[in-house]
Amino acid sequence: MNNAIVRFGKPLFFATAFFAFATMPAYAQSGAALYKSKCAMCHGADGKGDTPVGKSLKLRDLSSADVQKQSDAELIAITTDGKGRMPAYKGKLTEAQIKDIVAFIRTLKK
Repeated sequence: MNNAIVRFGKPLFFATAFFAFATMPAYAQSGAALYKSKCAMCHGADGKGDTPVGKSLKLRDLSSADVQKQSDAELIAITTDGKGRMPAYKGKLTEAQIKDIVAFIRTLKK
């Protein structure tokens, strides 16, 4: 039975991951790549802040209701101008790229 789980589990996992990514809007897909390269080192791949840096800075869980209730404008402003120890991305990312990251953060919703 364990072999059956391994044999069928991997393809099922990859098919599910592909389906989730394929059904994600293009701007969120772009945001996912940007998030991975610019944000995940602190916020973690899942946005929970469960990284050494995230834990030391006590980052909020981006999938939490607290973060998700913020408007797009608020999240864009935080990403653009920085907040606390978070660096500003103004001049490092375009407005469109920042909007794409915010769109991706919306997909992290619990």
